[in-house]
Amino acid sequence: MTIREQTQQIQAKTLSEHACLSQNSKGRQRPIEECPIRTPFARDRDRIIHCKTFRRLMHKTQVFLSPEGDHYRTRLTHTLEVAQIAKTLAVALRLNEELTEAIALGHDLGHTPFGHAGERVLREICPYGFSHAAQSVRVVEELENGGAGLNLCWEVRNGIGCHSFSNPQGRAATWEGQIVYYADKIAYLNHDMEDALRAKILQEEEVPWTIKYTLGRTKSERITTLIDSLVQNSREEIRMDPQIKKAFDQFHAFMYEAVYKNPVAKGEEGKAQAVVSKLYEYFVEHPLKMPEEYQKIYQDTDAQRAACDYIAGMSDRYAVTVYEELFIPKFWEVK
Repeated sequence: MTIREQTQQIQAKTLSEHACLSQNSKGRQRPIEECPIRTPFARDRDRIIHCKTFRRLMHKTQVFLSPEGDHYRTRLTHTLEVAQIAKTLAVALRLNEELTEAIALGHDLGHTPFGHAGERVLREICPYGFSHAAQSVRVVEELENGGAGLNLCWEVRNGIGCHSFSNPQGRAATWEGQIVYYADKIAYLNHDMEDALRAKILQEEEVPWTIKYTLGRTKSERITTLIDSLVQNSREEIRMDPQIKKAFDQFHAFMYEAVYKNPVAKGEEGKAQAVVSKLYEYFVEHPLKMPEEYQKIYQDTDAQRAACDYIAGMSDRYAVTVYEELFIPKFWEVK
C-alpha cells in the first residue's frame, strides 16, 4: 500500500460523512498516473501554488490601488487569509483539508488587475462578458502551462467556480467548496475593514453598534464569531445562526457603502478603468502584438477572447508598464 493509499484510508475512516474523499473524485480533464505520496487533491493544491498565475497575485489589487505602505492587503495575502479560515473550518467540521486548501488557493486566480474596477470594465466591453470566478476556472482549465491548464480534479474546479456571490452556477457541489465561499467573505470583509481603518477612510465610531455587539469589536473577535457560528450550526448544510447571519449581511452592506463605494478609496479607479479599456481596444485591433500564447488563443477563437485573457492575467504594475510603453511618449536621450 502506497503512502497515498494509506492517507486515503485514514481519511475515509476519520472524516465526516459530508467530506469529499479524493478516491471518490469525478476525476480530471485528462487521466494521469496517481502519485504514490500525495492524494489527488493535495496534488492539485501544489499545482496551484506553483503556477505562474498564483505568483502574480502578489501584485494585484485587493481594494486599495497601489497603497503606500507594506501592511495593506494584496490579492495574494487575501488568498492566504481565505485559505487559513477555510482550513480552520475544514478541521472543525472534519472535512477534507486538502480539497479545501486547493479551492481556496485557486479561487481568485482569474482576478483582473486593479481589482473589481478592472473586472467591471472587461464585463462591459468584452462580448464574452467577464466574471473573475469563471475566469479562475478558465485559468486552471485552459490558460496555465501554455494552454494545457493545470488538469485539476472536478471538485476543485467546481469549488473555484462557485466561490462568488454573483456566481450563476449556484452553491458548490461539495461542503469544502461551500466553506470556501464563506471563508472568502469572512476574510475580505474583515481585512478590508482593517485596511480602511488604517487608511483613515473609515472611523471606528462609524461601524454600526449592532455589528460590534453581535460579531465583535476587533477583527479577531469577528472572525472567531463567524467561524464558530458556522461550526456550531452546520449539521445538514453549511449555515450560520440566523442572528449571526443577519449581522453578517449587515456587515457586508455597510462595507459596500462605506468602503467599496468610498470616493477616497476609489479615487484612482477611473484611471485604472481607462488603462484596462485602452489596453483591450489596442490588443483587439493588434492581436499579433500580444505574447505568443495569446496569439494562439486569437487564432483558435478571436481577438476579443485573447485580449480579455491577456489583460485579466496582468498584474497592476505590468498593466501600467504596458500602457506606458504603448501610449506615453518617451523623451529623446542624447548620449
